[in-house]
Amino acid sequence: MSGPVVVAGATGFVGRHLVQHLLAGGREVCCGTRDPERARRADPSRTWVGLDVERADGLVEALTGADALVYLVHQMGHGDPATLHAREVEAARRVLRAAERAGVRRIVYLGAPRPAGAPSHHLQARLDTGAELRSGAVSTLELRASMIVGAGSESWLMVRDLALRLPVMLLPSWLATRTQPIALADVVHALASAIDDPLEGSAAFDLPGPEVLSARQILERVAAVRGFRPVMIPVPVLTPRLSSHWIRLVTRADFGIARQLVDGMGSDLVAEGVGYWARMDRPPTPFDEAVRTALSEETDVPPAGQRFERWVQRVGRSA
Repeated sequence: MSGPVVVAGATGFVGRHLVQHLLAGGREVCCGTRDPERARRADPSRTWVGLDVERADGLVEALTGADALVYLVHQMGHGDPATLHAREVEAARRVLRAAERAGVRRIVYLGAPRPAGAPSHHLQARLDTGAELRSGAVSTLELRASMIVGAGSESWLMVRDLALRLPVMLLPSWLATRTQPIALADVVHALASAIDDPLEGSAAFDLPGPEVLSARQILERVAAVRGFRPVMIPVPVLTPRLSSHWIRLVTRADFGIARQLVDGMGSDLVAEGVGYWARMDRPPTPFDEAVRTALSEETDVPPAGQRFERWVQRVGRSA
């Protein structure tokens, strides 16, 4: 603990929770953001530092004196997937060079699992970003998690709305793909542990949840926690691309991000073994418990929008 931990992406979903966890544990934290002045006005209790991974200038200065960097920046959203991939890998290269020059001891990166089949553009970008960060002189630990169960996650929002808003649900064939959803608290704990992990050199570890579940099982389990039992109808011709438009109609998830998430469900995302849990001091949170926690932490559930409301009226159920 010779210096602060810089969290790149501190204003994001995982970043906000990680910063709070580190501060509660007595760590000195610098919150990295592209607009530190705006961040200070919103939360003057935090220490903010300008950190824009798209620009080389200022990166070394932002990281100088830091003991570790937690890298939580991901280029998801709208735009050409190939362009987003190139930007993400180039940003990782830029940050790595700055970290080397600044004398950072450890980089921790939150990535995504390697799928059983060909990766989507989004997953390939995550994998290549991790490989880039691990290629340098700074000891880097990459933790690969699939769906994070927690209020504020776009993937969780998509699943939550599909499971709890539809009395009748169409089931594309890709909903048979399997993954290992993990609780937000577990991801935060693992990231914090990785900062001081005594492992030398660089390595990548899967960070799986405790159960292997198909996407259909995830929807059924989320609905069951609330006592819902939607009717599920198999529709084998509904491709991931067409499904993204259906998801756009039903959920509040950002369409660009939802489309990339669905594209990544072409094959299983299942870890071989326990992954990073072998180095942890606690077991993973049971899936149903993670779901109950995420639902209990919802503070604002806005209306689904006019398009969804009209659809709900047609099927005879309110949102």
